[in-house]
Amino acid sequence: MGDVVQMHFSTPDYVIFALLLVASTCIGLFYALSGGRQRTTQEFLLADRSMSCLPVSLSLLATFQSAVAILGVPSEIYTYGTQFWFMGVSYFLGLLVPAHVFIPVFYRLRLTSAYEYLELRFNKTVRIMGTVTFIFQMVIYMGVVLYAPALALNAVTGFDLWGAVLAMGLVCTLYTTLGGLKAVIWTDVFQTIVMFAGQLAVIIVGAHQAGGMGEVWRKAINGSRIASLDLNPDPTERHTFWTLGVGGVFIKLAVYGVNQAQVQRYLSSRTEREAVMSCYVVFPCQQVLTRLGCLMGLVMFARYGEDSPLDKGYVKTNDQMVLYFVMDVFRDLPGLPGLFVACLFSGALSTISSAFNSLATVTMEDLIKPYCPDMTEAKATLLSKGLAFAYGLVCLAMAYTASHMGSVLQAALSIFGMVGGPLLGVFCLGMFFPCANSTGAIVGLVAGLVMSFWIGIGHLVSRMALPTTLPPIINGTAMPLPGNMTTAVMTTLITSITAKPKPTGVQALYNLSYLWYSAHNSTTVVIVGLIVSLLTGPMKEKDLLPGTVYPVLGNLLFFLPERYREILCCVTPLPQKPKAIDTHPYQMARKESNGVSHPKEKEKTEETEREKDEDEETATPQPSCRLAHTLQETAL
Repeated sequence: MGDVVQMHFSTPDYVIFALLLVASTCIGLFYALSGGRQRTTQEFLLADRSMSCLPVSLSLLATFQSAVAILGVPSEIYTYGTQFWFMGVSYFLGLLVPAHVFIPVFYRLRLTSAYEYLELRFNKTVRIMGTVTFIFQMVIYMGVVLYAPALALNAVTGFDLWGAVLAMGLVCTLYTTLGGLKAVIWTDVFQTIVMFAGQLAVIIVGAHQAGGMGEVWRKAINGSRIASLDLNPDPTERHTFWTLGVGGVFIKLAVYGVNQAQVQRYLSSRTEREAVMSCYVVFPCQQVLTRLGCLMGLVMFARYGEDSPLDKGYVKTNDQMVLYFVMDVFRDLPGLPGLFVACLFSGALSTISSAFNSLATVTMEDLIKPYCPDMTEAKATLLSKGLAFAYGLVCLAMAYTASHMGSVLQAALSIFGMVGGPLLGVFCLGMFFPCANSTGAIVGLVAGLVMSFWIGIGHLVSRMALPTTLPPIINGTAMPLPGNMTTAVMTTLITSITAKPKPTGVQALYNLSYLWYSAHNSTTVVIVGLIVSLLTGPMKEKDLLPGTVYPVLGNLLFFLPERYREILCCVTPLPQKPKAIDTHPYQMARKESNGVSHPKEKEKTEETEREKDEDEETATPQPSCRLAHTLQETAL
């Protein structure tokens, strides 16, 4: 093995990288000084609920398209072939379900934090547990996702490590604190364009140098890198059609359905229709972005074949190999390496800025406002900005911590994936099962987290117990490096052997494909939650808050006559869509049965109007077996 080969940036590369930082900062300053100047929490945290479909969809796309994923997917394809392409199948249900199930529920309840839903459906304890779990997940994740690509960049190009980390962290903190969610969304749009441009440039130039896309494809076929459809149902197989196309659905639901960073973007939309359409727009964009990563991997293979820079000792890890390839391809093209690095750090910026803003939102809405009901709007806005700034500093501290974590770095990145499944499970428990109670939700969430960490840590421990000289293989199960939950594949963790006995018992659980983790853990939450709820007394119909249960049976059995659906207790509608977001917001109903009181701030005239609407609703005949009720629409 030789020493790691370093290539260096030219002046145009540094200029392009600097332009990315300057442009992102200018967007933040623009929204800090224009419009309402971020004077209210509605504007700072939810962009005044005024965003249109296109920027929201591109922001949804960019939020978890992190730098680790931009480096990870090409190296996955280069090493193991195109089986990962079938991940695109999972986006169909992974975006369709949030569009027609989660968005209508969250949007019509007029939430700010996704975890408000848990209090409205269960109680304050469940809400705080969900919030604390999310904060733990994102705090560990955001520092590592900033540090990991900077480390790879430093190793390959000699680019100053802490200069890159500090520049990105401080710029991101600045525009997030000054410009609020509007700045975050519009910088995401700009950074998404840069990501597309950077990857396209690498593919076009690399394919041209390899002799064209036809030659790239021919070499990929000859090198057995074009994978066929693998229908093996074994859940311990790392990548098959079922793990990618079915197990991947649950990963997408955890990200696009209930993650606060994404929910916040839905809630910032002008109308529910715009929020739903943003999910539809993400689908083709995500397919294109995934294919670009796959094509880059094939172009890498066409250039190096089986004789990879990793085998030659030019780089030490697979993620460094992608950067080495980029610097090699652009060796005589000044400025283009800078474009790809701008692409790489656009992924990091979009991810950590979303983390700052979503963390500030849940901290403010779930942990501070409920205990400070008399806080003025000006003070709440100032505190929200302070929280965003504070989380920016925490991100830099976590990046510094990551630099001293060594092998624990891999486990820290994996925590993001471990936590997503249980959080998805507790939302599904509340939304689809009216009988679930707060005790079931608490026990189910704890059981899901315990199961998740047991399997995840058990896998890491069993993997570390293997001899270090074993060669990597294609079909070994690996704990992912989820810098991006949608494309969590980093092959540096795959160390298994070509022929091994099929694991049994607990060992089989440890060898479960990482793509089934979210499905397994969310199902654990639902099953345990239902059992405990039935044992401790299921939720009564009269105790359910209006609009918190999705009428899944009513929609699935739409072909039955209404009287039969009434008998099956499945005709409950969701609240009707608001006619005008800014002038007719829904008021949060009170939930007296479990002691939760969650009204929005309102004038006495609003309260009087709400009571009138309730009297009118009471006078209207209702189906006898409703599981939830319609929220009342009131005017300001």
